[in-house]
Amino acid sequence: MADYIVSARKYRPSTFKTVVGQKALVQTLKNAIASGKLAHAYLFCGPRGVGKTTCARIFAKTINCEHRTEDGEACNECESCQSFQEQRSYNVYELDAASNNSVDNIRELIDQVQIPPQIGKYKVFIIDEVHMLSTAAFNAFLKTLEEPPKHAIFVMCTTEKQKILPTILSRCQTYDFQRISTQDIVEQLTYIAGQESIRVEPRALQVIARKADGGMRDALSVFDQITSFTSGNVTYEATINNLNLLDSDTFFRITDDALQGNLPAALMMLDDSIRRGFDPQYFIGGWAGHLRDLMVAQDPSTLKLIEAGPEEARRYETQASRCQPYFLFNAVMIANECDFNYRNSRNKRLSVELAIVRICQLLHPVPQPPQPQRAPIQNVQAAPQPASSTPRPAPVAPRPQAPVVPQAPAPAPSPNGRGVAPQPTTQNPRPTTQYPQPTPQNPQPATRAPQPMMRGGAMPGRTSGMMPSLRGGVSQSANNEQAAASSGPQQPEMNEPVDEPALRRTWKQFIQTIPEEKLLQTAILNSRVKLSEGTHINVTVGSDEQMQRINENKAPLLGFLRQQLRNSRLDFSIVVNAAAVPKVPLTPRERMAEMRKENPEMIDALVNTFGLELS
Repeated sequence: MADYIVSARKYRPSTFKTVVGQKALVQTLKNAIASGKLAHAYLFCGPRGVGKTTCARIFAKTINCEHRTEDGEACNECESCQSFQEQRSYNVYELDAASNNSVDNIRELIDQVQIPPQIGKYKVFIIDEVHMLSTAAFNAFLKTLEEPPKHAIFVMCTTEKQKILPTILSRCQTYDFQRISTQDIVEQLTYIAGQESIRVEPRALQVIARKADGGMRDALSVFDQITSFTSGNVTYEATINNLNLLDSDTFFRITDDALQGNLPAALMMLDDSIRRGFDPQYFIGGWAGHLRDLMVAQDPSTLKLIEAGPEEARRYETQASRCQPYFLFNAVMIANECDFNYRNSRNKRLSVELAIVRICQLLHPVPQPPQPQRAPIQNVQAAPQPASSTPRPAPVAPRPQAPVVPQAPAPAPSPNGRGVAPQPTTQNPRPTTQYPQPTPQNPQPATRAPQPMMRGGAMPGRTSGMMPSLRGGVSQSANNEQAAASSGPQQPEMNEPVDEPALRRTWKQFIQTIPEEKLLQTAILNSRVKLSEGTHINVTVGSDEQMQRINENKAPLLGFLRQQLRNSRLDFSIVVNAAAVPKVPLTPRERMAEMRKENPEMIDALVNTFGLELS
């Protein structure tokens, strides 16, 4: 049995014609060889596995070939070509800079440069992974690289061009190798499968090509792995199972569920993927890529941007025709936002499930419950009186400068909820009690319809919270505002769009309303705010103390933001993350608190000894 050779070595290109996916670059090198206009130094840079070192070797063999073909290829028959293929050529010197990166190694290379070639015209020095050379080695190489002998040509290969010194780059001709397209990889794998008599499915090769991410060497390694797993019968299902990938059918199905608003089926599909061992982030990232492909497939001119075979591309085009641009754009935004914030989420699965819920509700929103309507005071009906009480006359609408029908105070509901308890009265009730005017100076009766409150406990148009009284009612000032609000038409809910720069400015402007609250000012200055979902504000502070200060003043702060930004749906939540918040100079009180945390015994001793006051 012959020794097995992996496909990446067995089918490594030996001529320019067999190089995959680098046609423009290869043609440039062939033209330079044919015209005899060869530079003394070349730099081949690009991703891994795209043919940099392979092209350097082909270039070294071709320039020394004694009988080049008409299309500029090496003949592979002359002495120079034969010695190169048998790896005994003295005209090619290779140096692995990853393991030979010292000054001494460069000095040995410089000594080799002085020796002229025995066969052929040029001596080629290939330095692989050149970015691994030390700075001292680069400096030692500069002079030789700038003025080498006529017979010396340097070809340097690297995957990280940015790590090479500018003085080196300026002395080289740079060739940027591009990633190999999915179609080119599929064609090469199809050719190799035919040579090896391996049965393959086109969809399986598409999966392998996409998994390789533009690297031919990676694609050949995966192809060998799948071939061994399937015993020479490479199918789509076997490829998906062996590589542990989510197939495209999963994303086609969940997209159909989102279009139909079938939320339970979409959540069960996520659960099934997690049970199969896939991370939720991998699921939402894959779905985001699928939605992007659907958005691209809506226009025939951009359909070629999808890395898929003809059959798969038609499937994308069919599903994209059933999607609205509004749905695709917002769905991509939601999925990408979830993928971006996944690492910072405490409940990671819940964050992905919420993203799925939001996507499913884009075309099928959940109906909102009707908002309670505030009835004018004239339309409020009094609760029925007990049998023992005197019937109450109907209320009379207030008239300017005119007496109102005398009226008894309204009864308050009993604690047990079965009836209404009569209001306590004085020993000498006055029959001249008038129905109060709906003005801010006169509080409304307790039987008035309750005022609806916005999120955060603030009333519409207020910049401070409303504190409940001990008797279950609201304070006098709150009652006054309720009376003022009920005297006119209902104010519409503010829902103007909020942008993040305006939010940050308004957040800082709140400091001007609290000139005496130094600790609260410091907490606001030492915080970061970020707008999420249009109306929710994520606040990041540096300590638990600052979070407590802001939470204690949440109602006035939230009311100020809503009023200034004209959006009554604003709300915020606070998290503590000292690393993400810029440091702001501490106040004397905060510095004392920090010192007391570190050395409480010493600080207490100083306070007792010198009679200090901790304020």
